[in-house]
Amino acid sequence: MRLPPPSTPTQLLRLRLTRSALFRSVVSTITLPLATCPSSRTASTPRAAAITPGPRIQSLLPPLPPSTATTTAFFSRNNFSTAITTANKRDPTTTTTPTPVVLRASVTGLSLLIVLGLGLGYGITGFLGQKSTEQQQQQQEIPTIVEKDIQDLILDDDDDDDTNETMSGGIAPGRPGNLTPEQEEKLKQLWKLIFQVCGVSSDASAPVPEAAAPATAVSSDAASTKGDDKKKKSKLSMFSRKHKKDSDETATSSSETASTASGSTPGTPASPAIVLNASTTSGDDDKYNQLSKFHETLASQSPADIRKTIWSMVKHDHPDALVLRFLRARKWDVEKALVMLISTMNWRQSEMRVDADIMRTGEGGAVEDEKMEAKTSEEIAKKKLAIDFLTQTRMGKSYVHGVDKQGRPVCYVRVRLHKQGEQSEESLERYTVYLIETCRMLLQGGVDTATIVFDMTGFSMANMDYTPVKFMVKCFEANYPESLGAVLVHKAPWIFQGIWRVIRGWLDPVVANKVHFTNNISEMSEFISPERIPKSLDGQQDWQYKYVEPIPGENDKMKDTETLDKLQAARAELVKEYEEATLQWIQAGNSPELKKKRDELAEKLRVDYWQLDPYVRARSFYDRIGVLLPGGKLDPYREGKKDASGVSGITEGVAKVGVNETQADDVD
Repeated sequence: MRLPPPSTPTQLLRLRLTRSALFRSVVSTITLPLATCPSSRTASTPRAAAITPGPRIQSLLPPLPPSTATTTAFFSRNNFSTAITTANKRDPTTTTTPTPVVLRASVTGLSLLIVLGLGLGYGITGFLGQKSTEQQQQQQEIPTIVEKDIQDLILDDDDDDDTNETMSGGIAPGRPGNLTPEQEEKLKQLWKLIFQVCGVSSDASAPVPEAAAPATAVSSDAASTKGDDKKKKSKLSMFSRKHKKDSDETATSSSETASTASGSTPGTPASPAIVLNASTTSGDDDKYNQLSKFHETLASQSPADIRKTIWSMVKHDHPDALVLRFLRARKWDVEKALVMLISTMNWRQSEMRVDADIMRTGEGGAVEDEKMEAKTSEEIAKKKLAIDFLTQTRMGKSYVHGVDKQGRPVCYVRVRLHKQGEQSEESLERYTVYLIETCRMLLQGGVDTATIVFDMTGFSMANMDYTPVKFMVKCFEANYPESLGAVLVHKAPWIFQGIWRVIRGWLDPVVANKVHFTNNISEMSEFISPERIPKSLDGQQDWQYKYVEPIPGENDKMKDTETLDKLQAARAELVKEYEEATLQWIQAGNSPELKKKRDELAEKLRVDYWQLDPYVRARSFYDRIGVLLPGGKLDPYREGKKDASGVSGITEGVAKVGVNETQADDVD
């Protein structure tokens, strides 16, 4: 093994002193009398030629007696040599024959080992000496790191839903009914913060009135630029009196800033301030600027509006299931989950208007806008948006059909049907959100994720469009967390390899690990049963997408505002009961009775939603063909109902007016 050269003047000096002392020791110990040397030579034995050491080595050696036979071992830069120098001057009158000592190879090897050993020892000592402080610090940190890793293993569940969800109805980790004590405590903490943001009081569970000021969100360390500066100072003076003063001033300043932004006054009731930790407000992993959206939402929307948006997103889902999605997406960090959830509410209500526009208008509303006589620029834009939306729906660019082996709805995306620039960016986004929300209606029975199959058959560069891909990635990572079970990229051509490298760079590692490439029916069969795969993808099922146009009058219930008001009032009472039970559950600890009560109320909310659904959501293609039945029942393969012609899955309303089907080949 080759030792590294000395890296400091101290190490170099140590090595030189070691060599000097060793040479003196060797020279003084190997001068022995003839009688003690078993391998001595006689006087008539020829002497080996002496090898003279260089000037540098001679300067390190002590002077030798003139009448003593000596053997000197020395080092050169490239080799090890043994010098045998005979300086014996015999007196002719004496009968004794003193003979010099000849150094054997064993002595030479021993000397070499000693020198190398000492050099190695000094080298390692010097090297380790420089690292000693760092090693001590690492040893002190080991227990903390191990403890943190164990904590993460306890709290974090497997993000790959492929191994967690089963057709037998097993509950995956981190879902309602399968929570560890630590995860349940995190859930309680997040509900507590949600109630604080929404103005739900622990004394009276009624929400803050509409006129109340928005909830204020502040950070003791980072609520503004000024707060950021003081946060840096606090790290340097965390044990000083000034630190406490700075923190107090920062909190006061942050509260004043939040109050000013929300327009509240000292006499106006408002929700308590939300204090976020520095790790949450740092924004180091804030990929989509959600922290800014969080503050913007609390400053611009009232607690009642935020509360309304949250419950409109719950729909038929278990309320805990929705909240747990955000917790799992943020690795059980409660504050980051809160920021993500509230920013999503802002996105749903202010940016996309998911429930108030996209789902309420639906396909039937788009048909009406398509047929209107547009005169103003606003009407022209509205009509163009409707045409673009319906074009994608009619051709079946994306559609949901059946389930995979784990009971997850399967969404097929036929990439070859997309041409860059044919539809506006707004229509692409609207179509994407509409499809995701519709697919959410098909999640039941404990299944909370879906599978997406990107059919790359016939793909060319003319079909590649990065803009909608980016939007889709953002939707699943920021606004629909923990909704993807698996992504199959089927029959991708070689030109897609470079494109995938770009797309993979945008994806969160958890999402990227759910992407699988399949090239044939055998590989796809690992996820979807072959008899459930359409023949267009080399499967065994004789089925193809045929769009059924909206039926006149299918959304008439949405005009019945009187019934809608009654249903919404009844649902509001159920929501209030659930919030009251949740507040009691947070305060009472692990009470089996309260857990059971909350689950019963969650089931009542699920059933109640399907009574409200026809009054708030326009009917979709899946309602018309009988996949999604009244009351939330599902028939994924339309096997339960047939029309007069024997076509499966057609609803009574469609059968009455006749089937007007559209395929991809019918769309220009």
